[in-house]
Amino acid sequence: MHESQCPSSIGELSNTIPVFPLTGVLLLPRGLLPLNIFEPRYLAMTRAALDGAKLIGMVQPTEPFGRDGQSPPKNSTDVYGTGCVGKIVSATETDDGRILLTLKGLCRFDVTREIESGTPYRQVEADYAPYAGDMAMLPDGLCDRNRLIHALRGYCARHNLPADWESISAVNDDLLVHSLAMICPFTAGEKQALLEARDFKARAAMLVSLLEMAMLDHSSLPRGAKPN
Repeated sequence: MHESQCPSSIGELSNTIPVFPLTGVLLLPRGLLPLNIFEPRYLAMTRAALDGAKLIGMVQPTEPFGRDGQSPPKNSTDVYGTGCVGKIVSATETDDGRILLTLKGLCRFDVTREIESGTPYRQVEADYAPYAGDMAMLPDGLCDRNRLIHALRGYCARHNLPADWESISAVNDDLLVHSLAMICPFTAGEKQALLEARDFKARAAMLVSLLEMAMLDHSSLPRGAKPN
């Protein structure tokens, strides 16, 4: 697919968006989330999005459903009131009918109401206004990077996780914090708390605390599943 430019302000975002409820899956602004779409309802959602604004909102069910990365039946459970909308920046259909796509996080949103659309997937009315700042690029220096790297080194060493420290040292604070928040196997509740953090500085501080707590107690480390 041809990648078009991402919206640069909330005024360019549709207020009616499809949502993909997945337990334990987090999308944050400017983060990249790979997804393996295979359920018929979400194949329909993805194809409709590709034919339109290419926007999909990621939300978590309030009640965990199955394993991380599983979606509950339509309307079978409530979803958290805050999610993050992303734009499809790549999509490939496989020979067996799946769609492998990547979402780029744009902006958080509050669910104003769920729309009775008649589609097999859920759609909501989204309010982006409280999170307009999500669309702005962030300068470095808004987090304690030294403490974050120290916590990450301890976390990886304690749990025997490989890390490319050269690449990690080269990325900016924004990408580092949001990538770690998305890929680390925190609980669904912890990931929702990271999403709902007041701002980037608060999210970075929360991430450091979670890494330090997990580093201290190996037995409490939650196990998570990657989206694909």
